[in-house]
Amino acid sequence: MEPQVDPAIRAAARRALALPGEALLAECEETFFVASGPGGQHRNKTESGVRLVHRPTGVTVTATERRSQPQNRAAALVRLRERLQALSHVPRPRRATRPTRGSRERRLAGKRIVSEKKAARRERGD
Repeated sequence: MEPQVDPAIRAAARRALALPGEALLAECEETFFVASGPGGQHRNKTESGVRLVHRPTGVTVTATERRSQPQNRAAALVRLRERLQALSHVPRPRRATRPTRGSRERRLAGKRIVSEKKAARRERGD
């Protein structure tokens, strides 16, 4: 089940999705850090990891796959758009359904058959 999202945050996410890349980056707090993992000296000594925090919604994304900071920034921006898209999604309301007449009749017919079998056993004394 989808968690409840504050309508104000949902509205902020929708508004942010309509923004171009540079404007969306301007709304974010951008931090760089040393990404760990394979990649050699270039990756281990440079601050190529990118963390974006979208201030209006509080969504945080990181990207550390590449050795290049601009490539990681682009990947983080793509992830941020995906998260904002998920945040702005409004689930369709669920409506209770009722069994059809045919399915109800089939279920009752099955119960009747089982009942008749049990009654026949009682009469025979099995």
